[in-house]
Amino acid sequence: MASPAAIELSRWQFAITAIFHMSFPALTVGLSVLLAVVYTAYVRTGNPLYLQIFRFWKKIFAVGFGLGVVAGTVMTFEFGLNWGVYAHAVGPVIGVTIGMEVITAFFLEAGFIGVMLYGDGRVRPRTMALASWMVAFGTLLSTTWILSANSWMQDPVGYTEVAGQFHATDWWQVLLNPAFAYRFPHMLLAVLISASWFVGGISAWYLVKQRVFALPFARRCLSIALGVLAVLMPVQLYLGDETAIFMAQHQPAKLEAFEGNWKTDNNGYNLVVVPDPGNGRDSLRIEIPHLGAVIGHDLTGQAHVPGLLNTPPDQRPNMWSAFYGFRAMYLTALAMFATAFAGLVLRLRGRLFTSRRFLRWMVWMTPAGILAITGGWITAETGRQPWVVYGKLRTSDALSHLSTAEAAFSLIGFVALYATLLAIWARYIVRTVKAGPEALAGATGTPALASEAPVA
Repeated sequence: MASPAAIELSRWQFAITAIFHMSFPALTVGLSVLLAVVYTAYVRTGNPLYLQIFRFWKKIFAVGFGLGVVAGTVMTFEFGLNWGVYAHAVGPVIGVTIGMEVITAFFLEAGFIGVMLYGDGRVRPRTMALASWMVAFGTLLSTTWILSANSWMQDPVGYTEVAGQFHATDWWQVLLNPAFAYRFPHMLLAVLISASWFVGGISAWYLVKQRVFALPFARRCLSIALGVLAVLMPVQLYLGDETAIFMAQHQPAKLEAFEGNWKTDNNGYNLVVVPDPGNGRDSLRIEIPHLGAVIGHDLTGQAHVPGLLNTPPDQRPNMWSAFYGFRAMYLTALAMFATAFAGLVLRLRGRLFTSRRFLRWMVWMTPAGILAITGGWITAETGRQPWVVYGKLRTSDALSHLSTAEAAFSLIGFVALYATLLAIWARYIVRTVKAGPEALAGATGTPALASEAPVA
């Protein structure tokens, strides 16, 4: 068995690579759907504004898509290098699922992404629209396979163990496992919401700066983004609540950890905790009385929220990461819901494009979706500990035979590489946004754009 230090370093390495990778699908899945929708609208209406939107967001999508594919490939190699015991144990199940992602989603995307990125003006518009929809379908299919594989690790069913390996006995149970039914729609809406905040925030920046050449573009993009958010945010909060209820039944320790209680004697909602695992208590706790019970569907506010002392010590997740990961997701989701509601009100009052205070806030909310997704994955993965396959394979037993020095060297290398790539990607986005969208097809110059009526 590897040393505790090697295990911890390898966990950090995988966490960092996973968070880096997830930053790209968090945007590109939703952007691929936006691209398909706006290009189809261009084909149907002939409005050059939709073509302008397509060409601008296509640039950001293309770079993010490429980096996401590379980062995902690195994670696949990590399964065999850092987590060899895990790869051997789950290979007959997870290996097949990931393989299906490659031969379906990746092949579909590879077959059409060249047309989508470089076919504008070279192929028929309907062919471009078809290619855009196929790429969007491929990204959604990739999300489906990944969530199916990860959800099986959260709630393994439909298998038998043979010589230390998990073998599927019912593939329908494996692929459509109980956790998948809750986590897939929750994650699907999360990536659509994340991309909507990204699009809405950048569009609001153009309106704040009064970039005349981009005003019609910004108004239309902001309208699309807030329209999507007004519909999806209430649904997402409901799905999140249902997912939490499911976890409380199947992974009670995760719920106990992210609620931040040790004893089952508190009905409040904890805002801040400083856990003291050695003594099984919180050194500091700031709470809102009775709110925890109300959120748990007890409107009297008297029900006690479960505490982590209900779980044996050797099966308790880290309360620090689960608690604050959940708060990052949940509190950001509430802020997103409130902002989307405010945007709807402003839209109905005809002030959406003139309220500078709201537009500035929208700019600050640009990364909100990515932050919420990151917090959600931290909660899901650290809250599952100490299991890599819940209840069946411990993380400490899943690591390859690595020395501490080997694990530390690879961790430092990945952190340096990914920090560099992230900086380059961020710089590219900033430069692309500052350059702005190209002139509308058929426009004679910037003054013509300035004279256009506001686009609702």
